[in-house]
Amino acid sequence: MRYIRPVWLTHSGEKKDFEVYSCHVSPDGKRLVTAAGDGFVRIWSTEAIYNAAEPGYTKPKQLASMSYHSGTIHSVRFAGNGRHLASGADDKIVCIYNLDPNPPSHSASFGSNESPPVENWRIFRRLIGHDNDVQDLGWSYDSSIMVSVGLDSKVVVWSGHTFEKLKTLVSHQSHVKGLTFDPANKYFATASDDRTIKIWRFTSPGPNSSAHDQMNNFTLEKTIPGPFIASPLTTYFRRCSWSPDGNHIAAANAVNGPVSSVAIINRGTWDGDINLIGHESPVEVCAFSPRLFARQDPSKVNFDPKLMPVHTVIACAGQDKALSVWITTNPRPLLITQDMAAKSISDLAWTPDGKTLFMTSLDGTIVAMTFESSELGFEVSLDENERALAKFGAGRRGAGIIEGTDGLLLEEKSKEGEMRGVEGRMGALMGDATPAPVVITNGNGAPTQITMTNGTNVPPTLTNGQNHDQNADAAEGQPPKPKEDPNAAKLEKLKSRVTITKDGKKRIAPLLVSSAGANEYSLPRPQLMNASGSGQGAQNDQPQTILDLSKPFDGLPKGGLASLLLGNKRRLAKVEGVEDDHVEKRIALASQDGAVPILSNTINGLIPARTASAPTGQQPSPEFIRPAMTNPSLSVSQVRLAVPKVRSHIIQTQRAMDSSLVKVGGSGSNAMNGTESTMELTIEARNPTHLPPGGKIQDQEPSRITVTRRGQPVFQDYLPKSALLVTGNSEFWSIACEDGSIYAWTPIGRRIVNAMVLESQPVILDCQDHWLLCITATGLCYVWDMKNLSSPHPPVSLAPILDIAIHSLHDHPTKSPAITGARLNSEGRIVVTLTNGEGYAYSPSMYVWQRLSELWWMVGSQYWNTTDSSVGNLRSTSTLGNETSSSNVSAGVIPFLERTTTNEVLARGRAQFLNRLVKQLLSREGFEGFESSVSIAHLENRIAGAMMLGAKDEFQVYLYMYAKRIGAEGLKLKVEELLRGLHGGVYNGPDERGGLKEVPTTSPEDRHWGNKTDMLCGWPRKELLKGVILILGKVPRLHIMRTILTELGKNRDLQRITVPYAKVLGVTEEQSTAGADTMVL
Repeated sequence: MRYIRPVWLTHSGEKKDFEVYSCHVSPDGKRLVTAAGDGFVRIWSTEAIYNAAEPGYTKPKQLASMSYHSGTIHSVRFAGNGRHLASGADDKIVCIYNLDPNPPSHSASFGSNESPPVENWRIFRRLIGHDNDVQDLGWSYDSSIMVSVGLDSKVVVWSGHTFEKLKTLVSHQSHVKGLTFDPANKYFATASDDRTIKIWRFTSPGPNSSAHDQMNNFTLEKTIPGPFIASPLTTYFRRCSWSPDGNHIAAANAVNGPVSSVAIINRGTWDGDINLIGHESPVEVCAFSPRLFARQDPSKVNFDPKLMPVHTVIACAGQDKALSVWITTNPRPLLITQDMAAKSISDLAWTPDGKTLFMTSLDGTIVAMTFESSELGFEVSLDENERALAKFGAGRRGAGIIEGTDGLLLEEKSKEGEMRGVEGRMGALMGDATPAPVVITNGNGAPTQITMTNGTNVPPTLTNGQNHDQNADAAEGQPPKPKEDPNAAKLEKLKSRVTITKDGKKRIAPLLVSSAGANEYSLPRPQLMNASGSGQGAQNDQPQTILDLSKPFDGLPKGGLASLLLGNKRRLAKVEGVEDDHVEKRIALASQDGAVPILSNTINGLIPARTASAPTGQQPSPEFIRPAMTNPSLSVSQVRLAVPKVRSHIIQTQRAMDSSLVKVGGSGSNAMNGTESTMELTIEARNPTHLPPGGKIQDQEPSRITVTRRGQPVFQDYLPKSALLVTGNSEFWSIACEDGSIYAWTPIGRRIVNAMVLESQPVILDCQDHWLLCITATGLCYVWDMKNLSSPHPPVSLAPILDIAIHSLHDHPTKSPAITGARLNSEGRIVVTLTNGEGYAYSPSMYVWQRLSELWWMVGSQYWNTTDSSVGNLRSTSTLGNETSSSNVSAGVIPFLERTTTNEVLARGRAQFLNRLVKQLLSREGFEGFESSVSIAHLENRIAGAMMLGAKDEFQVYLYMYAKRIGAEGLKLKVEELLRGLHGGVYNGPDERGGLKEVPTTSPEDRHWGNKTDMLCGWPRKELLKGVILILGKVPRLHIMRTILTELGKNRDLQRITVPYAKVLGVTEEQSTAGADTMVL
């Protein structure tokens, strides 16, 4: 090994050398480029560096220097094809240079110590795409793309041909400080301070590719957090490197326990258990040698990769100012050099032959280390690199790797079907797509032919195996007569058409060539194609370009119908103090070069329009574009709801399951540990903000629908009409449009169903799980099951709950209660709240609206409160079911409706009036039991509502509250009815095995008291009955019978009712520990 450090190889300053942050070697190995804190990119001759010790060497040392950045340059890289050079700095700019073959036209600046340039490197592009320092950049191996990363957490992909920004990737959560490309040209990896390395898959774009073409390119393949969980954040770079055989990634700034290391990540599985340990401080840069090496000289022995394995060489350096060189066949480093520089080592670069390593440091040091041919091993030919990369698909542009014979057969069948489709379309286009005759051979071997006419078979008439037409032609021996052209006579008349000129002379009008060949078009005609033009069933999977609709057509002249009737020429108005010819000259001057002058159409005539001053300052943006179109059905509808206005921008964000992490067969890591990975999806609807030139809403531009995930587009779609409402969840997206149509997509963008057309515009759109709710302007409620593509009931009208029967008695429409909210529960039940405080739910089994919350309960019920304290004070024992929690109940539908009622009453200032009303009622004769009766009725209303909605937790809590209240009131008949209803069919209807019949928890069969199952609203009847008995008994579960006899002596009637049920359930025989929990109300 030879250590070379020329004195002149530096970025020198007035007092000290500048920090050198990056270096790279050109593909031909003749140039070394460095970048430093002085803002210069300097290109050096490697030949001059190798001969630095030769005093007789007189060739130029520095080839060029460029200073187009306004700050410190952090990274500089040559393109793989050698045509371009890129540099990135803390001025947020990426500069692209190219080498001009002409000699440089300028010399060194006057008064500077710069040597005159030898090569003419010119600035080619300045790329703006980062919001903070550009930290690193790199080129793909085919130079088709360039990627830059920076402290703004962005990964920006640029075209290597046009240098257009193709895509911005924002998946990292912190500074991105490293980048490396796969030599097989399939992936690139980025390293960030969020302690992850992300692997990105890409396909090399073409020379004319745009950002729109690459929307689905550059996708995230894998996020690797493992070796970097505890890595320090003090490093300036995280420069990683990809091995030349494509098998491994060397990741800098990794940790192995408390020790700094370099992690070796395996390709494909993206994991690894190999760590290069030895550096005392974090490693900032790794660099694989671009060549493969062997133990023996391939030129002296017959080289066989199977018998003579090859190895790679990697160099590592960092903050400990040490350089280590490793080979993959040795567990220990081949070379360790201490104190190579006074500060951290910033970058490493190998020459293309793999024999020289260049190193830069933050103290301004630039060092070259040359190795002898036997020190690192013997380099093998570049064919071995290509052979190693061929198994990863290198060199196959746009083609993937066939995983097996099944994939190859599928590819061949797909190509065969595609060729048949192309042949059919080309035949139809060229006019030779005549139907092939179908030959039918009868019993006597006489073949007949069947042709296709407009998609139908016309079979010939067969008699004794002979065709009449064939026999007739054979008997006459004459060919069939050609079919006459019906347009021939019209064409002859057109050729002899006589016209009269202005002079009164007769002339034969010339016939255009295009009209003469009217029956022989070479372009597609605007007509339907019959089945015979499809080429024996070849499917046309491409949209046919038949009519050119790109240019609008309007049959009316400028000015519309008024110009057609009255004319569009008006006299100029006379302006006082201005001569008529002066006005005409102004108009004529404005009409030059085909321009149309702007005139104001006044009563007296046309006058030139006056220029208005431009608005200054910040202009307020309108909340909406325009009112939505309304359907004529609103004029005759009993219910008329306000239609939302058309907004220019609608955004909604939801969380959905990340389908990219789901492995087939459950082999992924998420499938193994049972967790689900979620992603945040944002749907954005943009409506056109301007009317079309014709002013017709029907001709407006389409609405653009975009769904993004973490700033990256997932899918994009277009709708013909403006979007009004947007909703979605983890199951689907849905959009309601201005024309009354509903669209639905999966979270990834597949359309679930065709557009659903409604009778009027939608005004409310909501979803819950796989249910979708839509309320139209005419008051109809639609509910759809988007998983099974069905509906639980026909459309339901809101007229009954809006008091239409009362308000329709007037001569003119009057204002009725308005809707403040509409939602669905988990079973697809519609829940609606109104401005009068009432809350309703629709029962699909009874086909009727049910009022669940109203002001009446707020007036007299003792259980009405806004905090649900009666529910929160309930503590259930293990016997009564420990699954019920106050948080689940308080978040239910019924408490939500009651809170909404309270808020509406308080908002309208009716609370004081209701309090005075209650006080007056309680003091009047005949209303002594008012509060008790209303409270019990309120609990019964809650129980019925919870049972209808299928709210399991709410039903149990309200049932126990009701049992305690009627027991305290001593209502014997209601207690007996409740126990009998709960007993129901607990011991009725055993199955064939002698057990009780079970029904699913969510089955609607257990939603009424009279069902013959052992379940009631999702609870076992036995458990509910036991809980009610314990509440009515007011005793713990220790020696129940003895305690009942002593505690219930005051109410023998309840005792006679509850004791038989307790015996049947075996409650009297149960024993429990002394510390058993009790039911406390």
